[in-house]
Amino acid sequence: MLPTSDTDKVCILALIHTPGIGSVTIRQLISYCGSPANVFQADYKKLIKIPGIGDKVVKAVLDKSHLALAEKEFQKCMDGNVTLHFFSDPTYPARLKPLYDAPVVLYSHGDIDFNVGRTVGIVGTRQISDYGKAVTEAVIKDLVPYQALIVSGLAYGVDITAHRACLKNGLATIGVMATGIDVLYPSSHKKTAMEMQENGGLVTENVLGTKPDFMRFPARNRIIAGLSDVTLVVESGKKGGSLITVEFAQNYHREVFAVPGMIGSNQSEGCNQLIRDHKATIFTSVEDMATSLGWSLNDPVETVVPVSEPVSFDGFTQDEGQVLAILKQKGTLQIDELAWQSGMHLNKLASILLNLEFQGMVRSLPGKKYGLI
Repeated sequence: MLPTSDTDKVCILALIHTPGIGSVTIRQLISYCGSPANVFQADYKKLIKIPGIGDKVVKAVLDKSHLALAEKEFQKCMDGNVTLHFFSDPTYPARLKPLYDAPVVLYSHGDIDFNVGRTVGIVGTRQISDYGKAVTEAVIKDLVPYQALIVSGLAYGVDITAHRACLKNGLATIGVMATGIDVLYPSSHKKTAMEMQENGGLVTENVLGTKPDFMRFPARNRIIAGLSDVTLVVESGKKGGSLITVEFAQNYHREVFAVPGMIGSNQSEGCNQLIRDHKATIFTSVEDMATSLGWSLNDPVETVVPVSEPVSFDGFTQDEGQVLAILKQKGTLQIDELAWQSGMHLNKLASILLNLEFQGMVRSLPGKKYGLI
């Protein structure tokens, strides 16, 4: 038998392998059942009562055929030096955890600190121009004093230019993959990907063996946006993955900058459009962008702390303090989202919220939402 903690991890991998179940559904199941292992111990009557969980999903979970596959994958990751970052782990990215569609687990290779104080996502066209290449390399060089972690997608064009400029300048960089961690795409970037693992590395939400397909790239883009304090679009056509990344960044209330380009240039049409439509701030220099973000070379770069970590409040229990801290930072939340943020079982959370209501700290709102008074 696996230890309890490993059993839960295997159960999460089994849910990921289960057809028709995404990250939002997985955390809904875990939140209502209390733990990943409890999901597979629950019967049909219990599972079907969970909001948003239909008959098809329940039957897929009850099949349990993916548990053996998940256990093999877990062991393969351990043997292959693949690091698994589960949403309850301290190594899980603090910037991703509050997001409603955050992956429940990330696979990584390399030496990655997701919670460094400053992160910049750099995205753009695969058909990079000489101008775009020069801008990308200059941006990376100018970001070195700010000790920013650079996030991109390991693709042709702007992505790989950014990664290689980071290697040249000794700046940490992460490549977010649309494949399994063991399937490098494109294969021509293997040498760069290997070098990146010395100062940064590779990360994906996809299970081992996942091949590249069209729908996985937009999902990959949301992780780039979620990991980044600011997304910089260097060059982009009128349509493309970079603009999808911008949409995610805006939904996550992250800053977006775009490099202006020459009128009539296909590579800059998307950037100019973003600036025109006030969907991105015009990029003029790293210094101006840093000022806008409140970054100063005189200030120490602090680690980002997950809001789910216990916070002490005088006069309240640790659990009560944690709930109050989350509501203070995030504002009004539905009870399901609050359960996900805090890592608490719904029954326990409901009791804590009731006590906080009696103490005049929290108010209940329509739609099973809660907020501070």
